[in-house]
Amino acid sequence: MDKSYQSAAAAVADIPDGASLAVGGFGLSGVPITIIRALLASGVGGLEVVSNNCGVDGWGLGELLAAGRIRRVIASYIGENREFGRQYLAGEIEVELTPQGTLAERLRAGGVGIPAFYTATGAGTAVSDGGMPLRYAPDGSVAITSDPKELRPFDVFGAPREYVLERAIRTDYGLVRAAVGDRHGNLRFEKAARNFNPLAAMAGRITIAEVDELVEPGVLGPDDIHLPGIHVDRVVVLTPEQSSDLPIEKVTVRPRPAATGTER
Repeated sequence: MDKSYQSAAAAVADIPDGASLAVGGFGLSGVPITIIRALLASGVGGLEVVSNNCGVDGWGLGELLAAGRIRRVIASYIGENREFGRQYLAGEIEVELTPQGTLAERLRAGGVGIPAFYTATGAGTAVSDGGMPLRYAPDGSVAITSDPKELRPFDVFGAPREYVLERAIRTDYGLVRAAVGDRHGNLRFEKAARNFNPLAAMAGRITIAEVDELVEPGVLGPDDIHLPGIHVDRVVVLTPEQSSDLPIEKVTVRPRPAATGTER
C-alpha cells in the first residue's frame, strides 16, 4: 500500500477543529514543522496537543500556539516558550503537566492497547493527590485543578511503596518527523530525533509522518526500521528547503585554551 501524499496540506486536510494530536519532537529536535505549518494554514483550531513541550516562540508548535489554535496541552514542561507560559498564567489555555517518563509511557501504552499502568513517579505529590492548576482565571486565581489519582501499594523491589495509576493517551492524529521513510510507512529516525516520535506515532489513530527522504519498500533493512509502517498512515516527503529548516534552540560557546604545544 502506497501511503505517500503529494503535500502536507493534502495529508492534514481532514483534521477537524477540536482534534487531539500527539506530536513528536523534543525541544527543536525531530519536530514535524512542515505538517504543523500545513495545519496552521488550514485554519483549524481548538486543538488538544500532547507533546513533550509546546515548541519555542515562533517555531514548531509555538506557531499554532501564537495563532490561538491550541486550547489544551499535555506536556512535561513549559520550557523556553514565553508565549506558552503567558497563555497558561493568563487563563487562555489549559495545561496538564505530566512527568516526562510518565508522558512517554502514557503515549506508548495508548499505542499498544494498555489502558492504564502504575508508576512510582509522582506518588505522594500533587501529581497523585490532585490540586495541580490546569487552568488559571484571568484574575490569576486557579479556575480548574487536577483530580486525585488512584494509589496502590506494591512490594516489587523488596520494600512496599505506593504507586499512582496513570491512564494511557490515545489521540485522533499523530504527527512525526523522520529521516527516512518508505511508501509503506516504515520509518528511520536520525539520532536524537528519535525522542518522542515513535511514541507519538503509536498513540495516534491516524499518523502522518514527514520524511527527509522517501525510498521504495525494501530499501530499508529490517534492522534499520525504528518504527514499522503499521503505525503510520500517511507519508509526506520534504523539499530540501523544508528539510534544512533546523534552527538551534541554544548556542553555547566557550573560549578555547591557548595552544601551548603540550596538549594531547
